[in-house]
Amino acid sequence: MSTMATSALAESDATFDRPATLDKIEVRGERVSDLEEKASGATRLEVSVIDTPASVTVIDRAWMDARGVRSTQEALFAVPGLVVASPPGHGNTVSWRGFGGSQISQMFNGIDVKYATIAARPVDAWMYERVEAIGGPASFLYGAGAVGGAINYVTRLANFEQDDIGGLLRAGSEDTLVIAGGFNHRFGGDDASQALRMDIGRSERKGWVDNERREGWTFATSLASRFGDSFTHTLALEYQNEDNRRVYWGSPAVVSDAGRMDIVPGTAGRNYNVGDGFYGQEVIWARSISEWLLANGGRLTNTIYHYDALRDYRNVESYRYNAARDGVIRSGVLQQRHDQQVFGNRIDWNWNGDIAGRPSHWTAGLDLSYNRQTRFPQSIGGDVDTVPIDAATPGSYFDIPGTFLGHLPGATNRVHTQALSLENMTWLTPKLGLMTGLRHERIDLAVQNHRTPTATSPARWDTDYAPTTGRIGLNWKVSAGTAVYAQVSTAADPPAGILSTGGFSVLRDFDLSRGRQFEVGSKTEFADGRGSATLAAYRIVRENLAIADPNTPGQTLPVGQQSSRGIEATIEWRPVDALRLQANVGWVDASLDDFFENVGGVPTSRAGNTPANTPERVANLWLDYAFSERWSSGVDARVVASRYADNANTVETAGYGLWGAYVRWQASPQLTLTARGRNLADREYVLHAIGTNMVYLGEPRGVELELRARF
Repeated sequence: MSTMATSALAESDATFDRPATLDKIEVRGERVSDLEEKASGATRLEVSVIDTPASVTVIDRAWMDARGVRSTQEALFAVPGLVVASPPGHGNTVSWRGFGGSQISQMFNGIDVKYATIAARPVDAWMYERVEAIGGPASFLYGAGAVGGAINYVTRLANFEQDDIGGLLRAGSEDTLVIAGGFNHRFGGDDASQALRMDIGRSERKGWVDNERREGWTFATSLASRFGDSFTHTLALEYQNEDNRRVYWGSPAVVSDAGRMDIVPGTAGRNYNVGDGFYGQEVIWARSISEWLLANGGRLTNTIYHYDALRDYRNVESYRYNAARDGVIRSGVLQQRHDQQVFGNRIDWNWNGDIAGRPSHWTAGLDLSYNRQTRFPQSIGGDVDTVPIDAATPGSYFDIPGTFLGHLPGATNRVHTQALSLENMTWLTPKLGLMTGLRHERIDLAVQNHRTPTATSPARWDTDYAPTTGRIGLNWKVSAGTAVYAQVSTAADPPAGILSTGGFSVLRDFDLSRGRQFEVGSKTEFADGRGSATLAAYRIVRENLAIADPNTPGQTLPVGQQSSRGIEATIEWRPVDALRLQANVGWVDASLDDFFENVGGVPTSRAGNTPANTPERVANLWLDYAFSERWSSGVDARVVASRYADNANTVETAGYGLWGAYVRWQASPQLTLTARGRNLADREYVLHAIGTNMVYLGEPRGVELELRARF
């Protein structure tokens, strides 16, 4: 069954009668609306999209396959109003609902490693079952953070539904090659007590800039075991390895008299990193998932998890043109290592029943985690050299004076978290549902400085936080296929920096900043189920963020404020069987309401300005047409408005529009061959501004041929 990415959340029509248990009936067919699907990612309750008073996008495996999604980054294009870029030093930087960076939580299988902007670097998409995104504050679900939204990447797991085996072969521009495959096997057929899933992928590409080369491996395996009718255990292991040689950090930019950033003609594709520049990461995940079906109809789920990551950088990262614009001045010499481990356990209790004769769904959870990260920075300040504008391989990292082999620890952050959470959905009437959620956390942070202590970086420093966040929402089923809702949700996050890396200079003894959102929206089916649409309007305010003290240069105060308001909409419509349209659009008005920036030692107000790299409008369109049972084609388009490169709003990057197309041949029920083109107009465009001297460019035109098999 083909499905689209859907905004909102959860369960089928409510009734005051307890449903009877029926025999399983399997129905195969095509449907447009996903509003009756489970609202994964926005709640831990067994509730559907249309019944959940929130805005959430669920991007499933079928959607990713249909769109030729190559990485977790590309899957996020299905989220209305969201933009994402992945410069190496920023990982997977998301801007959504007027917020970005660490204000957007990114999790793996519901687990937050508290380092999203780096740890959530794009991963090859094959091993993932779906991606979930909830707009606005989500601390009540995932813990401190998530003021602007939360994203969850969900891995494929062994299941008892059916045996299958599949594979992917993709080849394209820039010597791109992807080989991936996987299977799910039940030992004993429909009555199996064990099921094994295994997925492996290998990708490589030359890259579109000088001498860049990327290689990646992903591997995931899981074993599900049933012990009687009430207990199931799943052991899941994952491994990711990424190796980037002479990685592209960005391009130097010039600024026109009108304040528009651009690059010198003919320099797109130039790589000014050192010849032995490098970024790599190795990630290991382990999870033990136990599920008990309780006698009273409830369910108890316990997840023990471990995350181990090692990330290495060795690059010259910053470039700007000289006055004559015939050379590039290089700076930002950094060799860095991140060594991070996370250990944790989460237990969830779910129960569906009646309270005073009204259907009520409950879930309660207990989270315990320990997060430790040590950084090993080796940096050299000032300019390194000036290289010709057409430089091919400008030098070696260890030829730079002051660099050396090896890693010296800088600081270690230890974060202990204990959290209790509770959610409920009660139908006050057959059409009016009340959803509530509450989470209380105790967070203990200890920072150890391994280098010479200073006033802003003492030898040891610790603090603790105790935030309570929540959500309350009403959902009214106007009719069987239409609902409207209103909700209020809150969030808490550090006033600056990230808990897993921040030190005294950015966190000090400040409390967490506070965020709140008010959202109204609707979800509906139309045209006898051939179409569905969602609409959401929101207002978010974040208070107590750290700003430069306007009266005392060099000091910070946790008194700033940032806000946004916006509208997001999605539509999917099949006017005739052969034609399908999918689209989303987002508009946001984001503002730094009370914000001072330190400029050359002078606190400077940015009040009323738009945060950097925040576009006002983002839109996506996909149009598919089936010529016959075997042949189909489609086009896609993405439009992103201009963005400011700095909080001063003096420099901006141009907006852009991209389009692509594909032709697909269903050679047999098991084999599909697709030819796809991306950025077919060969548009030169800026994905992300890195200050006012550099831009990170998007990929030029590319073509690929893809063979998918499933048995």
